[in-house]
Amino acid sequence: MTKHLIGLGLLLAAGIAYPAIFPNNLTIAISVLLFAGWATSWDLLGGWNGQVSLGHASFVGLGAYFVAIGQSQFGLAPWWTMAMAAAFAAILGYFWGWLTFSLRGPYFSLSTIAVAEILRLVAINEDWLTGGATGVFIATLPEPFGIDLFSRTAQFYMALAFAAVVIATVIVISRARFGFQLRAVREDEDSAMAAGIDPTATKLKAFMLSAALTSIGGGIYGIVLAFIEPHVMFALLLSVQIALTAIIGGRGTIWGPAAGALVLVGAGEMFRTTFAEANMLIYGILILVVVLFVPRGIVGELARRHIRRLYAKRAQS
Repeated sequence: MTKHLIGLGLLLAAGIAYPAIFPNNLTIAISVLLFAGWATSWDLLGGWNGQVSLGHASFVGLGAYFVAIGQSQFGLAPWWTMAMAAAFAAILGYFWGWLTFSLRGPYFSLSTIAVAEILRLVAINEDWLTGGATGVFIATLPEPFGIDLFSRTAQFYMALAFAAVVIATVIVISRARFGFQLRAVREDEDSAMAAGIDPTATKLKAFMLSAALTSIGGGIYGIVLAFIEPHVMFALLLSVQIALTAIIGGRGTIWGPAAGALVLVGAGEMFRTTFAEANMLIYGILILVVVLFVPRGIVGELARRHIRRLYAKRAQS
């Protein structure tokens, strides 16, 4: 755990200094940090617990809409609406999981797509609350201690805090009893039950925590965009991007999702500026190469090679 905490400290130190060194590249850094937090949250369910969700955009959308509606219609500060969004997302995750965790294999993943689509349709049709297809605009925000929350620097630090809190949560869970229960259920549910672990309860806890953390990042995303509309916030593409970020970085690892965010978001921006219209083709080829040749993900493959070297050294001694 110590090395992971040191790594987290280095991330925070680098993040604190980043705006002063690269003041013109804050937008892409915000995207990297948000995807790092979302993918790490997703990984609690999809990596550590083995339940692949393709509907996490629904929690991103919930967080964004809670912040936008809370401010525009009720004048609530975003920190209160983010807390409310996290609580609502956890409750939704509980009932969602209670209904779908009896499904195994691809059926659970398909059910997550369906729930996300239902939320998108609700956001479109309930225009009295959500603004419908035209969306909601965040015109004003409070300024705690004189900080302008619309400034990119403030948004960067919010995204940094979000990513750091999520990674710290996973570091603690990885060494806790709950973390071992997650891995046991992922590897073999029947064996986990024989060991006295309740697979359904374990998956529900993972889903609730994953949903709550993702929605907090969604609230920050809403502030960054300032304009919330359902076709963007609840898009299947966003759910797939979150899942791919964790898978390419390394499922079931602490730093894999963050590494995946750095590679995918950073590479996506580089390809967009370098290859223009061909950027999506190059981006797709990159994903294909990683999936084919590094199936465990970037960090997962590095960890596997490190373990093999350790075994080789022990065999020689």
